[in-house]
Amino acid sequence: MKRKLVVLTGAGISAESGLKTFRDSDGLWNGYNIEDVATPRAWKKNKQLVLDFYNMRRRDVANAQPNAAHIGLAELENYFDVHIITQNIDDLHERAGSTNILHLHGEIFKMRSETNEELIYEIKEDILLGDVANDGAQLRPHIVWFEEPVPMIEEAAAITSNADIFVVIGTSLVVYPAAGLVNYAPQAIPKFILDKHIPYSLLHNITAIEKPATEGIVELVTLLKKL
Repeated sequence: MKRKLVVLTGAGISAESGLKTFRDSDGLWNGYNIEDVATPRAWKKNKQLVLDFYNMRRRDVANAQPNAAHIGLAELENYFDVHIITQNIDDLHERAGSTNILHLHGEIFKMRSETNEELIYEIKEDILLGDVANDGAQLRPHIVWFEEPVPMIEEAAAITSNADIFVVIGTSLVVYPAAGLVNYAPQAIPKFILDKHIPYSLLHNITAIEKPATEGIVELVTLLKKL
C-alpha cells in the first residue's frame, strides 16, 4: 500500500512556466492592483475590468506548459499515493499527469453564476458581460477572491491531517488559510519545503531545499524515494 504524500503548491511552481506570481514585489498583479480585480467589491464596481483581467489570465494559462516540477510530481504517483493541494488556478498539474488535485482558490477554466456557487461551467474562451448562467445571473470566474471564504479548506485540512509525508513547493506561506495547512500535518511525519526563498521561521522539523522548483525537484524526489 502506497504511503500518502500530500503536496501543497503555490505560485512559485507555475512561475517557471511563465505565469506571473500572485503578488509581485511592487504589489501589483500583471500591472493591476489586486483590490481592483480580485475582490467582490471590485466585481460590483466594474465587472468588465474583472472579466478582462481574468480573460487575459486564461489566455496566459492556455499558452503555458507544465514544467519539470509539475512533471516530477506527476511521476511520483508511481511510488506514492499523491494528493496535490494547490493555491494555483491554472491546470498545469492536470496537464502534467497528476490525478488527485484539489484547487483551493478555484480554476481559471471554470466559470459560475454570480448568485449560485453550485452552477459551474467549463470555459476555454472569454467570459463576456451579458453571458449568463441557467439562473439568468451574470457568469463570473470560478475563482476565490480576497474577502471570500475558501470552501475547499476543510477538505484540504482533512487530507493533510492524514498525510504520511507532507511537502510544500513554491509558496511563501503568507496567504491564509492555505498557509495554515502546515499545522494540520501530523507532527511526526517527514516534511519538506522546496522554494527559492524559504520562510525560515517555519524550518522546525522541515527539510529545506532552497532552490527554484524545477531545479530542486530532482533532489526532492531522491530524498522521498529514500524514505
